[in-house]
Amino acid sequence: MSYCLNPRCPKPRNPNDVRFCLTCGAKLLLKERYRAIKPIGQGGFGRTFLAVDEDKPSKPPCVIKQFYPQAQGTNTVQKAVELFNQEAVQLDELGKHSQIPELLAYFTQDDRQYLVQEFINGQNLAQELAQQGAFNEMQIWQLLHDLLPVLQFCHARQVIHRDIKPENIILREQDRKLVLVDFGAAKSAAGTALNRTGTSIGSPEYVAPEQIRGRALFASDIYSLGATCINLLTGRSPFDSYDTNHGTWVWQQYLKTPVSNHLSCILNKMLESIPARRYQTVDEVLQDLNQQPPKVNSPAISTPTLPPTSVSSTPSQIDLELEELKTQFIVGNNQPQPNKVQPANQNSQPASKSEIDKELEELKAKYLGNNQNP
Repeated sequence: MSYCLNPRCPKPRNPNDVRFCLTCGAKLLLKERYRAIKPIGQGGFGRTFLAVDEDKPSKPPCVIKQFYPQAQGTNTVQKAVELFNQEAVQLDELGKHSQIPELLAYFTQDDRQYLVQEFINGQNLAQELAQQGAFNEMQIWQLLHDLLPVLQFCHARQVIHRDIKPENIILREQDRKLVLVDFGAAKSAAGTALNRTGTSIGSPEYVAPEQIRGRALFASDIYSLGATCINLLTGRSPFDSYDTNHGTWVWQQYLKTPVSNHLSCILNKMLESIPARRYQTVDEVLQDLNQQPPKVNSPAISTPTLPPTSVSSTPSQIDLELEELKTQFIVGNNQPQPNKVQPANQNSQPASKSEIDKELEELKAKYLGNNQNP
């Protein structure tokens, strides 16, 4: 099927072998190569379509974003234009990363702006959550290890994403890597005109407090990623995991599976409301993330080394082992154990049998934790 991109077309669906819409006559190919197949999303600033690139023999899939603002007012539309242009610039700069969609084209046709980007085959994390249920700790570790370097790549190029949420993270089917998408809200930290407007952009559930006031920082993306993890762990909106009366996060109460103190501390620091108390850079998060969780130490047993024995050893097995130790100390034993080699020096003074028995009994008591009969 070929889908007409004219927003006013009453019957946009067409056969896949025609070049002009059978209803309104609009051109169906963008730049004579990109053909829209079906709509896959719509927002306040435009529409998104699944498409194919007919200029290549394999006709690979791609995504067409059409700038079509539905908001009213000159200032609002102007900001929308800036956002759309900015997404193209950001993708052009960042799309060389394997976990960020590549920008394929950016142009104007029929007085409408279009952006064509790489298609990422897979489900976003909101869909994964709906189908598979709440994530466990191991999945969150994997998410952070996979996505933080992508965020680090963006921040190193002075780009703040500003809209990190489960819907904007796609689990790519071919290699199970996470891909960060939708840079429409991204901004440069270098002081663009949009930066100076103090515009609040992003999804409220995942937006850091300072970003709501129009002052997004690199740490704002870290906050949004932390809120995303909370949503995936609990299956609840981040709004529902925050106690507004006391100004504290209470997400641990709603966990589907328990998480370690190590991960909890990292997530809580990512979610600090005051930016200065939050991780300032992705490097800081990775540093804590790569530290091994503290191991639970078992009580030390301060006894002389004994031959290896399993925890499930029975008293009779321990008796046998103690007897073997005993024969190594008693040279003049009148009843040597079978297959034991007697010391060559027959003149050595044998140790007192009663003393050795006493010491072995002490060893045995320490090992078993209670008194056993020999």
